[in-house]
Amino acid sequence: GTMGSGIAQIAATFGCKVNIFDANPAALIKAKSNLDRILDRLIEKGRIDNTEKTRIQSNISYVDSLQELSDSDLTIEAIIEDLEIKKNVFAELESYVSESCIIATNTSSLSVASIASALKKPERCIGIHFFNPAPLMKLVEVIPAIQTSKHILEQAVTTISNWNKVVAVAKDTPGFIVNRVARPFYGESLRIYEEGIADFATIDWSLKTLGGFRMGPFELMDFIGNDVNYKVTETVFTAFYFDPRYKPSFTQKRFSEAGFLGRKSGKGYYDYSEGAMNPEPNEDLNLAKQIFDRVLVMLINEASDALFLNIGSAEDIDNA
Repeated sequence: GTMGSGIAQIAATFGCKVNIFDANPAALIKAKSNLDRILDRLIEKGRIDNTEKTRIQSNISYVDSLQELSDSDLTIEAIIEDLEIKKNVFAELESYVSESCIIATNTSSLSVASIASALKKPERCIGIHFFNPAPLMKLVEVIPAIQTSKHILEQAVTTISNWNKVVAVAKDTPGFIVNRVARPFYGESLRIYEEGIADFATIDWSLKTLGGFRMGPFELMDFIGNDVNYKVTETVFTAFYFDPRYKPSFTQKRFSEAGFLGRKSGKGYYDYSEGAMNPEPNEDLNLAKQIFDRVLVMLINEASDALFLNIGSAEDIDNA
């Protein structure tokens, strides 16, 4: 998928020899053509030249079996967020790779300890969580499970730092740092909408204008995909033993059920079809301040709680 291809692009750019495996051969063909298109776009923007494109592409091979990952020093899984499927893949992968190979998961919401338990050597397992689009997003969360050895954690942090990423080390708790602290950005905004205080466009405008956010919460959910974002919310809510702070929204559930997934489906909170007219925001600054303050306070509370519970250091939480 997009995430796996993005991670491969990063590693190849920084000189690693990369093998990409997907159970679906069509996904490999798509990954290869997408990478070619992305690199051509970077050439157009003057970021790289043709020689660099060739070098990056020469570092990537597309393989049709897990067994072909046998000589890896590091493997990163970026498949569906399903615990049993991940555990089955990890158990099979471990039978092919060397004893020193790091087996990492890019999960955004599942327990790394639970995934690691599928391995005979769980101390080699760690969470390495990239954000979409991986080549552009500077942050990577590194999540040691309780089984993870100190040596593996140090190796993972060094490798990802060498890929010019900002590393935040997070405790293996639901949502880690970003998806935990960011819940109110979506959840509180959805509540403001459901309470009839403002529409999607006004809430987005308020948070971009007063908060300086690059995207508003509804734009961002449309970018991520309402199905994906809702699944993470549901997972975090369940994992926190149904703490009401993380309660999912019926609005997002209904949009997801209707197939209004955002940009990828052509319609979400906004209409992305050609020539579509989307509503204009209500540019009332008093209303905007009310919206912004309410979301910001909830984000601060969540960050403070994460620090209090040692989910990460103050520096790592701020970076995240």
